[in-house]
Amino acid sequence: MQIVAPDKSFCERLQENFQFFSTLREEEVENFLEFCDYQKKPAGTMLWKEGDEDNSAAFIVSGRLGIKKKTEFEGKHVIVGTYGKGSVVGELCLLTDNARSVSAEIIEPAELVILSSRNFEKLLSKYPMLGLKLLKHIFVTTSARLRRTYDRIASIF
Repeated sequence: MQIVAPDKSFCERLQENFQFFSTLREEEVENFLEFCDYQKKPAGTMLWKEGDEDNSAAFIVSGRLGIKKKTEFEGKHVIVGTYGKGSVVGELCLLTDNARSVSAEIIEPAELVILSSRNFEKLLSKYPMLGLKLLKHIFVTTSARLRRTYDRIASIF
């Protein structure tokens, strides 16, 4: 279902729960949502699979997602992260045409705001400053995740 005219309470929920949306005015949140889809998914649903070609980011409004990576053992995966309300996943796919490097599975029933790479390009054209704010947020989020990964690796040795 396309979000065309989100109500004020939905915008407020996004601003309360997401660092990115908290930095935006209500009008900017509404402008952003023009380019997004709203989805509800039950537990057990695969949002995407490793190797998929779709390029979209998911903003988790409620629920939990597990991110998993295939191992060398057929049919076996390792969970590399779990994300809940207020998290963004898949954001790097907005910037590349690469296939998905991980799978995302709904662990608890979830509400999601989905931004496709195609709509991200349209957002950048229509609202360049809003697109720039999102890019900055992606960079900050990715840097923090990378830093935590370095810390986990260093703790092993």
